[in-house]
Amino acid sequence: MEKTASRPFIIATRGSALALAQANQIKTSCEAAFPDETFEIRIFKTTGDKLQTASLANPDKSLPKGLFTKELEHALLENEGDLAVHSLKDLPTELPDGLKLAATTEREDPRDVLVFSSNNEEGPDPLSMLPVSATVATSSNRRKVQLLKLRPDLQLTEIRGNVGTRLRKLAENPDLHATILAAAGLNRLGYRIGEDGSLEGEDVPNGIKVRPFSFDEMIPCPGQAAIAIETRENDPETDRICKALNHLPTFQCIELERTFLRTIGGGCSTPTAAFAELGDKDVLVRAAGEFGEHFRKEMHSFPLVEAERLTIELAHRMSKD
Repeated sequence: MEKTASRPFIIATRGSALALAQANQIKTSCEAAFPDETFEIRIFKTTGDKLQTASLANPDKSLPKGLFTKELEHALLENEGDLAVHSLKDLPTELPDGLKLAATTEREDPRDVLVFSSNNEEGPDPLSMLPVSATVATSSNRRKVQLLKLRPDLQLTEIRGNVGTRLRKLAENPDLHATILAAAGLNRLGYRIGEDGSLEGEDVPNGIKVRPFSFDEMIPCPGQAAIAIETRENDPETDRICKALNHLPTFQCIELERTFLRTIGGGCSTPTAAFAELGDKDVLVRAAGEFGEHFRKEMHSFPLVEAERLTIELAHRMSKD
C-alpha cells in the first residue's frame, strides 16, 4: 500500500527499549516539522532480536547480514513502512536495491564508556580502575582489540541483553568487573552520569559507576551515536520528510566512516573503528583495526574536498598485509 494523503507515515522500528526511544525521537521531530501530517510507529521483530543466544563476536559463526535491519528493510520494500529507523552502526554499508540512507540525526555523544563496580579504586584513566586480569564483558570485536592493546592482561567475555540486563549482570556477578556501553545509548534511555561518575537512572543497581574513554583510548565504530533513517528510492513524499530531519555535518562524517568500512570489506562484527570529526575546511579521521595479524591505528586531517578519496586510500593502506 503506497502512501496516500489519508494514510499516516509509518515509522518502522525494532521493539527494544533503545530502538523505541530512537523511533519516538524521530516521530517527535517529524511531527514538529510537519504538524499537518500523521506519523505512526510500527514494530517489527528482526533476526537479531530472535537470536538472543547467538554470538555477535565470533567470526566463525555464520550470522546473516543485516542482523538488526533486514526485516525493517523488507517492510519498506513491501510498503509496510515508509521510514525505517536504525542505530546507524547496525546498518550495513551495502543496502538492498531500491533502498537508501536518506537522513541521519545530529550525532549524540559518540564515546564508549567503561561501566564498573564502585568498589574499584579510582585511577587516572578508565582501565586503571580494574584489577590485574579483570574480566570485562563485551560482544564487540572492535572494543575487544582496542581493550587488549591498552590492557593485555584483561579477560574478555561475551554479554547479550539490553542495558538494564547488562547492568544487572554486572552488579550480581562478583567475577565480572566491568562492561562497555555506548554513551549515546545511555543518554537516549534516560540514564545520566553524576558528578562523581555514578550512573543515575531508573533501576540502576547500587554502586555502578561510569568513566568515558577518550578517542585516543577507544575509537568508536562507524556511525556510532547517530540515528539512521532508511527509505525507498524515488519516494518524493518521504524525501521531503527526511530533508527536514537530516543533519548534514553528521551525514558527511558518517559517510566517510562507512566509506572506510566498505573499502576494507567490513561489517558490524569486523574489529574495525572509524570516526570522523568535521572542521571548517577539513575533517579529522581516526581509524583502527585488526587486519590479519596486525593491529593498526592512525589519525589524519584531510581537506574536506578530498576527504572521500583520502579516506579510501587510508583504508587500502591500513588493510594491506
